[in-house]
Amino acid sequence: MKIFNNIADLQSEIRNHKANGNTIGFVPTMGALHRGHISLVDASKAACDITVVSIFVNPTQFNKRSDFEHYPITLKKDIKQLTEAGCDILFNPDEKEMYPVPDNRTFEFDGIDQVMEGHFRPGHFNGVAQIVSKLFDAVTPDQAFFGQKDFQQLAIIKHLVKSEAYTIKVNGTPIVREEDGLAMSSRNVRLSPVERAKSVRISQVLFEVKQKVWNTPVEEIIEWVESQFKNDPDFKFEYFDIVNAGTLQSINSWNEGEEMNACIAVFVGNVRLIDNIFLSI
Repeated sequence: MKIFNNIADLQSEIRNHKANGNTIGFVPTMGALHRGHISLVDASKAACDITVVSIFVNPTQFNKRSDFEHYPITLKKDIKQLTEAGCDILFNPDEKEMYPVPDNRTFEFDGIDQVMEGHFRPGHFNGVAQIVSKLFDAVTPDQAFFGQKDFQQLAIIKHLVKSEAYTIKVNGTPIVREEDGLAMSSRNVRLSPVERAKSVRISQVLFEVKQKVWNTPVEEIIEWVESQFKNDPDFKFEYFDIVNAGTLQSINSWNEGEEMNACIAVFVGNVRLIDNIFLSI
């Protein structure tokens, strides 16, 4: 695996690969890699000739400076995992390389950035769009791979690609879960043993929601989900919503054939965890 820290050297390498007729797959990450990230690498390797992974903790998508400063950095371990997974290129720039000058661009997302995560983390998705567009411009991939755990982010990226006229195929890959059902996340390492044990309740609730679909009114399900967390001091419930999978707008009744996602955000101690599950009738 080759490692690059600046855009010019990375692009020179990619031009050589493209000149040889190779397709480029891209997996953008913030590091602290786990099996979920490696599944993205696997998907890229299956679809493309060359796989590029980026590791960059992007400051513009954090609402709180403390969250940015506490984001886990495990570069040595990450490099080992990527090497074993057969990644071809790692792009590991610093902040100066990605933001030589402040990025004041703003993006429009037709309202899908205002709900759920966007409501509780204003400006977050604009920061995501800033860095992803910069990385797309640097890597110039044919395909890009994102995990469906960040369901709303995936919708934002697809909107970005369309609105900015990128010729990049965006692929969403299934959530990878721990054996007990907890969605894999780089944030999980910050959970205490007690918090880690309790955090599985998030996925358990989603699995139960999937069983309640059709037989239980939407409003009743939402009330039930909230009740699962409100009396436990180790949880701080933030939101739960059932949305149309395409528009991300809340639904208030079941419609046969409609594709939906149930999405949730809960603090376990001081660690904010998100998850979602696909629903169908």
